[in-house]
Amino acid sequence: MMRIGDCAIVLTTGDLTAAAVDAIVNAANHSLLGGGGVDGAIHRKGGPAILAACRRIRAEEWPDGLPTGRAVITTAGNLPARHVIHTVGPVYSRDPDVPRLLAACHENSLALARAHDLRTVAFPAISTGVYGYPLAEAAPIALGATAAHLARHPGTLSEVRFVLFDAPAYAAFAAALAALPL
Repeated sequence: MMRIGDCAIVLTTGDLTAAAVDAIVNAANHSLLGGGGVDGAIHRKGGPAILAACRRIRAEEWPDGLPTGRAVITTAGNLPARHVIHTVGPVYSRDPDVPRLLAACHENSLALARAHDLRTVAFPAISTGVYGYPLAEAAPIALGATAAHLARHPGTLSEVRFVLFDAPAYAAFAAALAALPL
């Protein structure tokens, strides 16, 4: 754990869909209509309200799909969280400037949480699954962007949790967290 002002950055392993926080962050695809990995789990466990909200967003705001690095917020449906923040991570082998885009996922998700007066947010390891971002490269970017955002906006969030899927992901994030300048 690390504290930045009044906010704790916490690492844990487990099931993101079980996190009882104000918002969980979904590593969504451009369509916002569900997919594999954490995206599919959130849509399955959250129920039809999430899909309905995503369809509305597609129809009203993003008819061509949510761009990489952007974020939108919906209900969490049947999940213990109150909201889902959907963000599209970069595909490691395809998207240009992947570090900037991955940082933008975290920055835009946290900005959206602040705009909705949320205090607790839980992230997965965005883009490290089928999108192929190596954990050792993604973790410092995710944590660095989060720490920088919290330093710029003190007093808004009380906890940012990274819910990691296994021991190697946890180890990569723990090493990156320990390497952050205080």
